[in-house]
Amino acid sequence: MLTIATGNRAVAEAAKAARPGVIAAYPITPQTEIVEQLASYVADGSLDADYIPVESEHSAMAACIGASAAGARTFTATSSHGLLYMQEMLHWAAGARTPVVMANVNRALGPGWNIWAEHTDAFSQRDTGWLQVFVGSVQEAYDATLMAFRIAEDERVLLPVMVNQDGFLLSHITQSLESVEVGDFIPPFSLPHAIDTARPRGYGTLTGPEHYYRFRWDMERSMRASKEVIRETEAEFARRFGRAYGPIEEYRCEDADVIVIALGTLGKEAEVAVDVLRGEGVKAGSMRLRWFRPFPALDLSGRDVVVIDRDYSFGFGGVVAQSVRATTRAEPYSVIAGLGGQEVTYDDIAQFVRQREAGAEFWFGVSD
Repeated sequence: MLTIATGNRAVAEAAKAARPGVIAAYPITPQTEIVEQLASYVADGSLDADYIPVESEHSAMAACIGASAAGARTFTATSSHGLLYMQEMLHWAAGARTPVVMANVNRALGPGWNIWAEHTDAFSQRDTGWLQVFVGSVQEAYDATLMAFRIAEDERVLLPVMVNQDGFLLSHITQSLESVEVGDFIPPFSLPHAIDTARPRGYGTLTGPEHYYRFRWDMERSMRASKEVIRETEAEFARRFGRAYGPIEEYRCEDADVIVIALGTLGKEAEVAVDVLRGEGVKAGSMRLRWFRPFPALDLSGRDVVVIDRDYSFGFGGVVAQSVRATTRAEPYSVIAGLGGQEVTYDDIAQFVRQREAGAEFWFGVSD
């Protein structure tokens, strides 16, 4: 069915279609519309789920972990400081191998208080064991949320998935949305280690040095296995519903001499910049990173690289630029732009490419 929807509404529609048994949530701008919409579905009976209006984001994730451990499909959503308040529980969700799916509407962190888009909130949780995907359109927000349930719950993975979309730039923008009949694309949830009330037993949660590292390695093994599960899931989604995705979205990269790398809406804006540069005779292309965890393999050999980070790791650099540097031989021109919702247009991105200097870092809008 073709409709018009915001990014938030698209996520709520996809979560509903996945048939979660438990939704636990606490409101926070600019995510609130997602959980409000899901609450209305539960209230009107169109979604058969237990909706738990908890007192905090920490409790929301704790409730999802408990419900998942008992064998229920679970969903929640948050943003910014709400995500940070969950941090302890994010580690628990991954370590306990509970495949929670969560929408995170990317928003800057205070102080100063700011409710606009930035990726630092998600990147600050990149080492918790969660898979992370970043979307660039309303349709992709819907599709990625659907696929997140199938990926997370695959027995080769059993790790939680965070679906990230830019606050306001996507969460509150209206675009066309084509929903699908999910059918058996998302199989019934069956957690191999679910608590069985018919067979009560005690669980010891203390893990000594002789075993702890094995649990960590098991998480890493599953993170590596998730690459194949993601590939399979996206291929099956394309076969059934006609929309194809991959770990990155390339645009005019075949003969490109310079590649622009970005996430989310900046990645989509970069495509327009590429067209402008092509009109000037510059062989530019763009790679929009979709999956940040697991981090994708990138073929950048023999090309100049411009990385745009809507984030910053103080004393270290742009997180995406440093990730590209660490996983390839490229020395990118690192651009820090869009922090706290700072406007970045395709003309700005085209200028980043024109002024590029390998290995340098540039803060957009800042003069030393």
